[in-house]
Amino acid sequence: MKLGEIFPNESVSTTQGDLKIHDYFGDGWGIFFTHPADYTPVCTTELSMVQKMVPEFTKRNVKMIALSCNSVSDHGGWCEDIKAHGNLEEVSFPIIEDPSRDLAVKFGMLDPDEKDAAGLPLTARAVFIVGPDKKLKLSILYPATTGRNFDELLRVIDSLQLTAYKKVATPANWQAGGDCMVLPSVKGEEATKLFPKMRVEDVPSGKQYMRFTPQPE
Repeated sequence: MKLGEIFPNESVSTTQGDLKIHDYFGDGWGIFFTHPADYTPVCTTELSMVQKMVPEFTKRNVKMIALSCNSVSDHGGWCEDIKAHGNLEEVSFPIIEDPSRDLAVKFGMLDPDEKDAAGLPLTARAVFIVGPDKKLKLSILYPATTGRNFDELLRVIDSLQLTAYKKVATPANWQAGGDCMVLPSVKGEEATKLFPKMRVEDVPSGKQYMRFTPQPE
């Protein structure tokens, strides 16, 4: 999938029953995680961390859903391990079943360098962030052997939500509350009106495009 495309509104079976992805995300933001298989060590640490960070995602109006290439019945047993690893009381987000790997193929989530016991490509660790308009806003594809950085996912969600409504971009290593950059499309009086504390960094080219501003409210 390409950024800006409508995220597929698949009908799926999950640990919380049958649902359609758009309906589940509702009017807010959504984040879709994929996993190679149940009972895999890295995945267990990841979903345990997702559950611990539910309050942070909820604060940002983000719903989570995961996919793993096993059945719902397998997911149920795996959830017990996820809870035990993280000392958790529940796994509150749904996990989609995909034993045939139809969805994994459809979403382009196969890692050709990592194979399962049958010699088939493992499902890569994909992350898709979906906006309220149901369009894909960000995708990250990790190899099957590399766990995700969930602090980074919160950071990019903060950036996506800020830049969706304010005429700014976020620079390298930006963190919430840090200085932002005024979009090049914002010119002249509009820039000074919207960003009265804007500062322009001098660069050798002499072009005044490195424009910084405190994060808009």
